[in-house]
Amino acid sequence: MRISYVALFLALILGVADVASAQRAASPRGEASTQIGSTDGPWLIVDYGRPILRGRTNPFGSGEEYGSGLYSGAPVWRAGANVSTTFSAETDLGIAGKHLPAGTYTLFVELTSPTEWTLIISNHKAKPSYQGDAEGLWGSYGYTAEKDVIRAPMAVSPLEVMVDQLTISFMNVTEAGGQMALIWGNTMGAVNFQVH
Repeated sequence: MRISYVALFLALILGVADVASAQRAASPRGEASTQIGSTDGPWLIVDYGRPILRGRTNPFGSGEEYGSGLYSGAPVWRAGANVSTTFSAETDLGIAGKHLPAGTYTLFVELTSPTEWTLIISNHKAKPSYQGDAEGLWGSYGYTAEKDVIRAPMAVSPLEVMVDQLTISFMNVTEAGGQMALIWGNTMGAVNFQVH
């Protein structure tokens, strides 16, 4: 009798694990965050969908089609997958010589060529689902430049390795500023920011 309870318990655990893995998102949500200065300093937080290469060797494409696969019919890339990517800053920043007040924004990237990317910080709101009448954008569908707060050229460089899952990271952060980088495949695009 005792053995059957153990078997039943193990079967339940395995069943729950199977359901959990079956419900895993194709592009899981991720967060990139950093704190400026001390443990009392302001936070910078990016919330984004993290697509995986899944056998692709160049997710950005090439030639005249560069970037269009990631746009999926939208005018710009959502800098991730699914829900629009959001960027929250608890302090004012300077990016590309422009002032960005503390607040929450959406991030997009214009993929012009393998050497020319533009980071777009926008006042568009992120819509939590593609269904329903909630205010905002799902991904970058319906994006318009009139809500752009900052457009900043990104330094695009090749990598020696293939990064399997889209990764947004903060680098070289000091009390004065740092860099925010978007890394996927064998490409990295980065932009500098200053703390105001």
